[in-house]
Amino acid sequence: MIDIHCHPLAGVDDGAESFEVAVAMCRMAAADGITHLVATPHSNYEYSFQREVNQKKLAELQAAVGSAPKLLLGCDLYLSYDNLQQLLENRADFTINNSQYVLVEFGKHFIPTQLDRVFYELQCAGLVPILTHPERNPVIRRKPNLLQHWVGRGCLVQVTAKSYLGGFGLKVQRLAEQWLDCNLIHFFASDAHDLESRPPLLSGCYQKVAEAKGKETADRLLLENPRTVIEGKPLPRQPTPLELSDNKQEERWWAFWRRSK
Repeated sequence: MIDIHCHPLAGVDDGAESFEVAVAMCRMAAADGITHLVATPHSNYEYSFQREVNQKKLAELQAAVGSAPKLLLGCDLYLSYDNLQQLLENRADFTINNSQYVLVEFGKHFIPTQLDRVFYELQCAGLVPILTHPERNPVIRRKPNLLQHWVGRGCLVQVTAKSYLGGFGLKVQRLAEQWLDCNLIHFFASDAHDLESRPPLLSGCYQKVAEAKGKETADRLLLENPRTVIEGKPLPRQPTPLELSDNKQEERWWAFWRRSK
């Protein structure tokens, strides 16, 4: 498996609290079957992203853990005006492994109304935005059809593995399951920050996806699509997104009521 969103670098954000924890996180990931791990420090109002510093820390961590997992660099980019300008001017500083793919996250309480224009500008610049953990965003949870809208405009979606397993609550889990049913997820990643509450583990998610949707889907979402990203290749054709209902149970109840009349 390949993890495209993780926070193992110590002292750069709210991830690993020490170098020892960083090493242990990498070894935990390798033991779980993760062959490649993308370190994605935050770039937001609280944490400044410094690529040269992060590259040095990444090299030190790789030297300590050995060849597995292979460590790569990306960024968990908060969608602010300043960050977008820096991204458009110096894309290599923020993209995953110097590719065209960039992880982007929204604020928890506000999503800009001009977001379609932002995504359009990124795509015109040759960038492919990957929305990180939208299932955990309160605004998107209230308006889940926004995700279908953005996917239709070429955005990709990364859901946290722990969300799909219920680690962030039943509502978040059900939303992740619904999006998976509707072919709206392109990647599962750990978004790991530590060894206990948010560890770098993907095997449980892989197993659940394989049981629910088959091994082919599990391989696509946790191995093949992530490999495409770290290699900077165009994403293969994905299953067609299906219509998303805000309330599947209500939809099924009305369908039954109509048939019974």
